[in-house]
Amino acid sequence: MVLISLGIEGTAHSFGAGIVSDDGQVKSNVWDMLTPSEGGIHPREASRHHSELGPLIIQKSIANAGIVPNDIDIVSFSRGPGLGPCLRTTATMARTLALRLNVPLIGVNHCVAHIEIGCLDSGFRDPVTVYVSGGNTQTIAFSGGRFRTFGETLDIAIGNMLDSFGRDVGMRFPAGPKIEMASLDASTFYELPYSVKGMDLSYSGLLTAARRLYSEGVAVSDICYSIQETAFGMLAEVAERALAHTKKDEILLTGGVAKNNRLTNILEGVAERHDAKFHRVSPTLAGDQGAMIAWTGILQYNAGDQIPIPDSHVLPKWRTDEQEIIWRA
Repeated sequence: MVLISLGIEGTAHSFGAGIVSDDGQVKSNVWDMLTPSEGGIHPREASRHHSELGPLIIQKSIANAGIVPNDIDIVSFSRGPGLGPCLRTTATMARTLALRLNVPLIGVNHCVAHIEIGCLDSGFRDPVTVYVSGGNTQTIAFSGGRFRTFGETLDIAIGNMLDSFGRDVGMRFPAGPKIEMASLDASTFYELPYSVKGMDLSYSGLLTAARRLYSEGVAVSDICYSIQETAFGMLAEVAERALAHTKKDEILLTGGVAKNNRLTNILEGVAERHDAKFHRVSPTLAGDQGAMIAWTGILQYNAGDQIPIPDSHVLPKWRTDEQEIIWRA
């Protein structure tokens, strides 16, 4: 008998619902992203977006999967990390559905879900994962029963850095794809702060220097190119060290920034130098969406990990390496 999981994701600016079966089939994956006309994401505005559109997105996901609500066997939701108001809105919907359908509730770590959907997508069993998004920048590998963080940003995430610079030069959110396009017209590379500290990295100095170049009249395309080459080079250095240290033979690129082709090319080079396999998660599974929550919920449920409704409080600061990964040997 096939197990069906409804996954609900709502940690930040996106709200998504996905239906996944335990044989690995993504039956539906529907989401909507809040895109403010100016400035960044305000937690209360994002929470309002989720509460207004969430029920419709869930209904559409169920309909697209060709099932009815009673076919759902478990409800999985993003418990953290993320913005508190968004997490609470998402958790309330998940609890309501689990109670209404009388099915188990599974609390999923958002970052772990990005890794697990990438492994499903790639067929990888034990990769070094480069997880890059608006809120997270981590190099991760499984060891000793947990996903260990081998390196991470010490200040702002790479996606946040790209969006911040994009706002400064008039780009709408999300700015990452626009920066990638602008970089293709560049003619000059400008040296920016390259801050790798052990296995960790820092992007705040790079952002400050890029803003200074813009104020001095340097072409936006040249700055975008310089930002990408510097920021992605830092990521590649940390990933290469993690690969050498762990002796693993797979590199997985996941998270919203994984859609960037230049970053993909750089990490492909790292994999080639170490005779490792490389996979970039499919674009529809790269950003924040419900399918990754649904699939990870299945893995947890099959390992006996579910959460009682009274204990299902959200965890806004839940780190990747704080969860026991009981479904992996």
